[in-house]
Amino acid sequence: MPESFRGQFLISAKHLRDANFFKTVVLLLEHNQHGAMGLVVNRPSSVTVSQVLSEHFELPETGEVVFMGGPVEPGNLFILHNADDLDFSESPPLEGVFVGFTQDVFESVVRAVSEGDEEARFRVFSGCAGWSPKQLEGEINRGDWLLYEASPEFVFHKDPYEVWDTLMRTFQKAHQLLPTATDHPEWN
Repeated sequence: MPESFRGQFLISAKHLRDANFFKTVVLLLEHNQHGAMGLVVNRPSSVTVSQVLSEHFELPETGEVVFMGGPVEPGNLFILHNADDLDFSESPPLEGVFVGFTQDVFESVVRAVSEGDEEARFRVFSGCAGWSPKQLEGEINRGDWLLYEASPEFVFHKDPYEVWDTLMRTFQKAHQLLPTATDHPEWN
Protein backbone atom coordinates (compact mmCIF):
# COMPACT_ATOMS: atom_id res chain seq x y z
CA MET A 1 0.00 0.00 0.00
CA PRO A 2 1.46 3.39 -0.93
CA GLU A 3 1.30 6.28 1.48
CA SER A 4 -2.15 7.68 2.07
CA PHE A 5 -3.31 10.36 -0.33
CA ARG A 6 -5.78 11.68 2.26
CA GLY A 7 -5.91 15.47 2.18
CA GLN A 8 -4.62 15.65 -1.41
CA PHE A 9 -6.40 16.97 -4.48
CA LEU A 10 -7.00 14.69 -7.42
CA ILE A 11 -6.98 16.78 -10.60
CA SER A 12 -8.60 14.97 -13.50
CA ALA A 13 -6.25 14.63 -16.44
CA LYS A 14 -7.17 16.35 -19.71
CA HIS A 15 -7.88 13.01 -21.41
CA LEU A 16 -10.35 11.84 -18.71
CA ARG A 17 -13.76 12.17 -20.40
CA ASP A 18 -15.92 10.34 -17.85
CA ALA A 19 -18.98 12.59 -17.44
CA ASN A 20 -18.72 12.32 -13.65
CA PHE A 21 -15.15 13.56 -13.53
CA PHE A 22 -14.45 15.67 -16.64
CA LYS A 23 -12.41 18.71 -15.49
CA THR A 24 -12.96 18.01 -11.82
CA VAL A 25 -10.91 18.42 -8.67
CA VAL A 26 -11.55 15.94 -5.86
CA LEU A 27 -10.50 16.46 -2.25
CA LEU A 28 -9.60 13.04 -0.84
CA LEU A 29 -11.20 12.63 2.59
CA GLU A 30 -10.15 9.01 3.07
CA HIS A 31 -7.54 6.75 1.46
CA ASN A 32 -6.50 3.47 3.03
CA GLN A 33 -6.39 -0.29 2.39
CA HIS A 34 -10.21 -0.30 2.11
CA GLY A 35 -10.30 2.19 -0.77
CA ALA A 36 -10.72 5.93 -1.13
CA MET A 37 -13.46 8.53 -0.77
CA GLY A 38 -13.56 12.19 -1.71
CA LEU A 39 -15.68 15.13 -2.77
CA VAL A 40 -15.65 16.95 -6.10
CA VAL A 41 -15.05 20.57 -5.03
CA ASN A 42 -15.71 22.36 -8.32
CA ARG A 43 -19.13 21.22 -9.55
CA PRO A 44 -21.90 23.48 -8.22
CA SER A 45 -25.54 22.61 -8.88
CA SER A 46 -28.48 24.96 -9.31
CA VAL A 47 -30.13 23.83 -6.06
CA THR A 48 -29.65 26.03 -3.02
CA VAL A 49 -28.61 24.79 0.40
CA SER A 50 -31.73 26.27 2.02
CA GLN A 51 -33.94 24.35 -0.46
CA VAL A 52 -32.23 21.04 0.29
CA LEU A 53 -32.23 21.50 4.06
CA SER A 54 -35.73 23.05 4.32
CA GLU A 55 -37.26 19.74 5.44
CA HIS A 56 -34.90 19.56 8.41
CA PHE A 57 -34.82 23.14 9.66
CA GLU A 58 -35.63 26.67 8.57
CA LEU A 59 -32.71 28.64 7.19
CA PRO A 60 -32.52 32.02 5.56
CA GLU A 61 -31.78 31.98 1.82
CA THR A 62 -28.07 32.75 1.46
CA GLY A 63 -27.74 31.87 -2.23
CA GLU A 64 -25.21 29.14 -1.41
CA VAL A 65 -25.64 26.17 -3.72
CA VAL A 66 -25.19 22.45 -3.19
CA PHE A 67 -22.19 20.95 -4.98
CA MET A 68 -22.27 17.60 -6.75
CA GLY A 69 -19.76 15.71 -4.62
CA GLY A 70 -19.70 12.66 -6.87
CA PRO A 71 -21.78 9.84 -8.30
CA VAL A 72 -21.78 7.62 -5.18
CA GLU A 73 -24.69 7.91 -2.72
CA PRO A 74 -26.21 11.08 -4.26
CA GLY A 75 -28.86 11.19 -1.52
CA ASN A 76 -26.27 11.71 1.23
CA LEU A 77 -25.19 15.21 2.19
CA PHE A 78 -21.75 16.25 3.42
CA ILE A 79 -20.49 19.64 4.53
CA LEU A 80 -16.94 20.94 4.36
CA HIS A 81 -16.42 23.89 6.68
CA ASN A 82 -13.75 25.83 8.53
CA ALA A 83 -15.42 25.95 11.97
CA ASP A 84 -12.94 24.02 14.12
CA ASP A 85 -15.22 24.28 17.17
CA LEU A 86 -17.72 22.03 15.32
CA ASP A 87 -15.29 19.31 14.33
CA PHE A 88 -15.88 16.02 16.12
CA SER A 89 -13.79 13.79 13.86
CA GLU A 90 -10.46 12.26 14.77
CA SER A 91 -8.55 14.59 12.48
CA PRO A 92 -9.48 16.92 9.64
CA PRO A 93 -8.58 15.75 6.14
CA LEU A 94 -6.84 19.07 5.58
CA GLU A 95 -5.69 21.73 8.02
CA GLY A 96 -8.52 24.24 8.36
CA VAL A 97 -11.09 22.06 6.54
CA PHE A 98 -13.48 19.89 8.51
CA VAL A 99 -16.12 17.36 7.43
CA GLY A 100 -19.61 17.25 8.86
CA PHE A 101 -22.70 15.23 8.16
CA THR A 102 -24.96 15.74 11.20
CA GLN A 103 -27.94 18.06 11.35
CA ASP A 104 -26.33 20.03 14.18
CA VAL A 105 -23.20 20.78 12.17
CA PHE A 106 -25.16 21.76 9.05
CA GLU A 107 -27.44 24.08 11.01
CA SER A 108 -24.65 25.68 13.06
CA VAL A 109 -22.35 26.36 10.12
CA VAL A 110 -25.05 27.65 7.75
CA ARG A 111 -26.53 29.87 10.48
CA ALA A 112 -23.10 31.33 11.29
CA VAL A 113 -22.65 32.38 7.68
CA SER A 114 -26.20 33.71 7.31
CA GLU A 115 -25.79 35.75 10.50
CA GLY A 116 -22.75 37.52 9.12
CA ASP A 117 -19.77 35.53 10.41
CA GLU A 118 -17.29 36.73 7.79
CA GLU A 119 -14.70 34.09 8.72
CA ALA A 120 -17.07 31.13 8.31
CA ARG A 121 -16.81 29.16 5.07
CA PHE A 122 -18.70 26.08 4.00
CA ARG A 123 -19.74 23.96 1.05
CA VAL A 124 -22.55 21.39 1.04
CA PHE A 125 -22.16 18.34 -1.20
CA SER A 126 -24.62 15.80 -2.51
CA GLY A 127 -22.97 12.42 -2.96
CA CYS A 128 -19.30 11.58 -3.02
CA ALA A 129 -16.65 9.91 -5.17
CA GLY A 130 -15.44 6.48 -4.16
CA TRP A 131 -12.87 3.90 -5.19
CA SER A 132 -12.50 0.26 -4.20
CA PRO A 133 -9.16 -1.00 -2.81
CA LYS A 134 -6.29 -0.30 -5.26
CA GLN A 135 -8.67 1.17 -7.88
CA LEU A 136 -7.51 4.74 -7.33
CA GLU A 137 -3.84 3.72 -7.42
CA GLY A 138 -4.48 2.05 -10.79
CA GLU A 139 -6.19 5.18 -12.16
CA ILE A 140 -3.31 7.37 -10.95
CA ASN A 141 -0.72 5.02 -12.50
CA ARG A 142 -2.69 5.09 -15.76
CA GLY A 143 -2.47 8.90 -15.72
CA ASP A 144 -6.18 9.62 -15.19
CA TRP A 145 -5.50 11.71 -12.07
CA LEU A 146 -2.78 14.11 -11.00
CA LEU A 147 -2.04 14.40 -7.27
CA TYR A 148 -1.55 17.88 -5.85
CA GLU A 149 -1.35 19.25 -2.31
CA ALA A 150 -4.80 20.46 -1.28
CA SER A 151 -5.50 23.86 0.23
CA PRO A 152 -8.59 25.51 1.76
CA GLU A 153 -8.21 28.30 -0.80
CA PHE A 154 -9.41 25.97 -3.55
CA VAL A 155 -11.93 24.04 -1.45
CA PHE A 156 -13.79 27.31 -0.76
CA HIS A 157 -12.78 29.15 -3.95
CA LYS A 158 -15.09 32.03 -4.86
CA ASP A 159 -15.31 30.80 -8.47
CA PRO A 160 -15.46 27.00 -8.54
CA TYR A 161 -15.48 27.04 -12.35
CA GLU A 162 -11.89 28.34 -12.28
CA VAL A 163 -10.51 25.74 -9.86
CA TRP A 164 -9.63 23.01 -12.39
CA ASP A 165 -8.00 25.42 -14.86
CA THR A 166 -5.99 27.18 -12.16
CA LEU A 167 -4.79 23.98 -10.50
CA MET A 168 -3.95 22.39 -13.85
CA ARG A 169 -1.81 25.39 -14.82
CA THR A 170 -0.13 25.38 -11.41
CA PHE A 171 0.54 21.64 -11.59
CA GLN A 172 1.96 21.86 -15.11
CA LYS A 173 4.20 24.77 -14.19
CA ALA A 174 5.53 22.88 -11.16
CA HIS A 175 6.19 19.74 -13.24
CA GLN A 176 7.40 21.13 -16.55
CA LEU A 177 10.41 19.45 -18.09
CA LEU A 178 11.48 22.38 -20.23
CA PRO A 179 11.33 26.10 -19.49
CA THR A 180 8.44 28.01 -20.96
CA ALA A 181 8.78 29.28 -24.52
CA THR A 182 10.10 32.76 -25.04
CA ASP A 183 9.28 35.43 -27.58
CA HIS A 184 13.02 35.69 -28.17
CA PRO A 185 14.41 32.34 -29.38
CA GLU A 186 17.87 33.86 -29.61
CA TRP A 187 17.92 33.89 -25.79
CA ASN A 188 18.01 30.06 -25.76
